[in-house]
Amino acid sequence: MTQLDVLYRYGVPPTEASMLALSRVREVYGVRALMFDEKNKTVRVEYDATRLNEPMIHQLLRRAGLDLVERVTLYTVPPPPETQPTVAPTAK
Repeated sequence: MTQLDVLYRYGVPPTEASMLALSRVREVYGVRALMFDEKNKTVRVEYDATRLNEPMIHQLLRRAGLDLVERVTLYTVPPPPETQPTVAPTAK
């Protein structure tokens, strides 16, 4: 099992009907968890990548009635460290 997370920002808060439909998304084999952050208007989905992929998760949320605006990057790759010029030792 390969566990992955994907984070989406939504526009309009989910309605009662959408929340009911989203509760059924949790029953889909491979979806491990749905976590809402109302303050940041985001939903984080933990899923099994051997069963589902990110476009499938996106489609499940849209079909449930969630107004997805964008996919949010969970992390950023740090820039490579600056290399210090090496000084060759001088022979005396």
